[in-house]
Amino acid sequence: MPDPIPFTARRVAFVSTRIAGTDGVSLEIGKWASVIEEMGLQCYYFAGESDRPAERTALIPEAHFNHPDILDISRRAFESEVRTPQLTDDILRIARGIRNQLAEAIERFDIDALIAQNALTIPMNIPLGIAIVQAAQEHGLPCVAHHHDFFWERPRFLVNAVDDLIRYAFPPALPQIQHVVINSLAGEEFSRRTGLSCRIIPNVMNFSDPPPPPDDYARRFRQEIGLDDEELLILQPTRVVSRKGIEHSIELVRRLRPDRAALVITHASGDEGNDYAERIREYAEIMEVRVLYVDHRIAEQRGEDAHGRPLFTLNDAFSQSDLVAYPSEYEGFGNAFLEAVYNRCMVLCNRYSIFRTDIEPCGFRAIVFEDYLTKQTVEEVRRVLADQELQREMADHNYEVAKEFFSYEVLADELNLMIRRPHNIYRIVGRLKRFRGRDLR
Repeated sequence: MPDPIPFTARRVAFVSTRIAGTDGVSLEIGKWASVIEEMGLQCYYFAGESDRPAERTALIPEAHFNHPDILDISRRAFESEVRTPQLTDDILRIARGIRNQLAEAIERFDIDALIAQNALTIPMNIPLGIAIVQAAQEHGLPCVAHHHDFFWERPRFLVNAVDDLIRYAFPPALPQIQHVVINSLAGEEFSRRTGLSCRIIPNVMNFSDPPPPPDDYARRFRQEIGLDDEELLILQPTRVVSRKGIEHSIELVRRLRPDRAALVITHASGDEGNDYAERIREYAEIMEVRVLYVDHRIAEQRGEDAHGRPLFTLNDAFSQSDLVAYPSEYEGFGNAFLEAVYNRCMVLCNRYSIFRTDIEPCGFRAIVFEDYLTKQTVEEVRRVLADQELQREMADHNYEVAKEFFSYEVLADELNLMIRRPHNIYRIVGRLKRFRGRDLR
């Protein structure tokens, strides 16, 4: 364990719209929390939804991006370039309410620092972003803003009536905020657009603690979702959104023979609507490919659903797959790729931009294609699936590469350095000393 940190921060609060389930942001929060607690700090959670320990959680309903008031604000904010006075009033009113709840939680848990997880990045919840900026300022708290995907990367946010508010909080420019991005291209674009500096910390997995071999419970997964033992399980461990390129996975199953393979998708549509999900259902019918949607059977931990059926973890699903399909056209990093490597799975991967710049150069061995499947790609898939010795060789190689570049130890080194010597440390320490003990209500 690192030496005690010579800094006053001892209690750190993660702030996000949702800290629950198996979405990428929630998973990364869990990894960061594990490493931070190993460093001797305590972690707390402020969100609209949370599955973390209740005694260290403050639920703020309006912080959730699916809160009715937030959905209404988003609809009005991103449907035109003209903002009504009523929309301004509603945003500021809800932001004030969130800020007051944040202030109460900061005081109740005696928080020393905030970690905003994607909440100051993409304007899914504009009032929450404004409230976090105000709380950090008013309480003199150092803050880490961990950015996963920015508004300029999503076309639906480019036409809006809230450009001034986006520039205020997504991301903000404050001396006590340290910005962290998850890939090199995002870091370059972030600094070009904002003029601010940032650190690059990639997504990680705990490669020092490999997953256990699949047990009898995990082996039930195939039967429970309706697969025969002879069928190939092509696993797509992503949400059903257009940038995930699910059409490529359906085409792969079709070309492998749909009578002996099925595509299994582990996540639902999420926050981007259901139009693409319907398009995928229609496309699968046209291609005569069986697609199994199992998000209702995947959970953070094993257990039973409301009907008494067993729930499985993502690791259970990975352990039973014959091939992981990762045909994304764009990703902020590539959590699913690392999860597949962690579980020693074979991976078919589209060479999306971040894979090319930040992942592939590390030396991974995967079945790759560019933009569309070719006959050669499908033949390589067949060759790998038919050669178990080659699969073991590739899996062992990829695991060691990931352990070197994307492990908890890499994250610990980065966080330890960042907490020991943050931006403007003297101003931050001064703020904390000046504000400590004051009644800030």
